Amino acid sequence: MTLPIEEALPRLRAVLAEHSCAVLQAPPGAGKTTMVPLALLDEPWLNGKSIVMLEPRRLAARAAAGRMSQLRNENVGEMVGYRIRFESKVSKATRIEVLTEGILTRRLQNDPALEGVGLVIFDEFHERHLHADLALALCLDSQRGLRDDLKILVMSATLDGAAVSRLLNNAPIVTSEGRSYPVDVHYLARDPEGRLPDVVAQAIQRALAEHEGDVLAFLPGAWEIRRTQSNIESALKNSNVDVYPLYGDLPWEQQERAIRPGDAQGRRKVVLATPIAETSLTIDGVRVVVDSGYARVPQFDPKSGLSRLVTQRISRASAEQRAGRAGRT
Repeated sequence: MTLPIEEALPRLRAVLAEHSCAVLQAPPGAGKTTMVPLALLDEPWLNGKSIVMLEPRRLAARAAAGRMSQLRNENVGEMVGYRIRFESKVSKATRIEVLTEGILTRRLQNDPALEGVGLVIFDEFHERHLHADLALALCLDSQRGLRDDLKILVMSATLDGAAVSRLLNNAPIVTSEGRSYPVDVHYLARDPEGRLPDVVAQAIQRALAEHEGDVLAFLPGAWEIRRTQSNIESALKNSNVDVYPLYGDLPWEQQERAIRPGDAQGRRKVVLATPIAETSLTIDGVRVVVDSGYARVPQFDPKSGLSRLVTQRISRASAEQRAGRAGRT
């Protein structure tokens, strides 16, 4: 299948050949996370150096490395590898490394010149975590003072490209207009009554009855996921639906079970996820996304000097990212 990002790749190659920085805007599901690093690997300006790509989430880093390796008919850790907290799969042959934010920051602190690296890609930069901002600042500092040949590419689906372009000394903006498949958006009543897990469980049941394919539902945290899972399993007992939780504290084996393709024996799958599945992740078979509209985020309390988790409405950018999960397959 041809991915929408492919039409933007010639322009991106030309821009990076002429400029030290670039901004890539592409809708969710365009294929930028997996196609762009592979497309740039043999560019003359890279001169055999490696590509480092920053992914905000561990699950997305593993999945991106796995998908790129699959496209090359290789195992993870050969040409494409990853480094995340407490785990890495790389080798001497690795030329594309997918890193999470803290790993990249530490690498830049230990090696400010990023010897052997020709391109640093900041994927899903709209999430704007402190480590991503710091890593970008350190890369720009290295580019200006140590490595004038180092290239920087910032990518996102919902980013204010003009603002980031100004940050990167008016770097060119490359835009991909298409997404893999169109997505229709439907809304519940403005203020549905009941607890959030109950409302989401009812919406999932309605989605299963009215639409084909698997369902991905976004909830704020693990408690809401467990409660929603219990509701659905009770309501759909003895049905052909399997329900899988997906959040950061789950063991990797259970996370992998949630994102792998569903059973071929006619069974359907419901994945209940936190924002861990919001960006840079394709779950095969998902045709419907149910979005609770909430996320649990850390918020600093100046009175106590500590951060605490707060459940709040998501941004429009997050809503667009979540909806994009339904337009990928």
